Amino acid sequence: METVVSQVTVIAKIPAVPGQRAQLVAAMQSALDTATRETGTRYYILHEDAADADVLWMYEMYEDQDALGIHSGSEGFKALGPAIRPFLAGRPELTFATPIGGKGF
Repeated sequence: METVVSQVTVIAKIPAVPGQRAQLVAAMQSALDTATRETGTRYYILHEDAADADVLWMYEMYEDQDALGIHSGSEGFKALGPAIRPFLAGRPELTFATPIGGKGF
């Protein structure tokens, strides 16, 4: 497998206030919509945790570090924090990775 070092992946564990995961999902919808218009954003997928009703997971992949920077500096991303804050049970845990290959890559 050949490493594609320019691409950046972010995996985020997002804890919801107990019983408010649906409200957190709704508050994140504008970010999901915004990401569809970002040319350097390859994947921006929100997941429900199958075992924990108060956790969401976000899988993000960007063409390169610059694309991640554009996403992070966008007005949509800046608006995300205040929109989701009432529904967060703590800070999201972020893991940064570099994809190296596999199906769908």
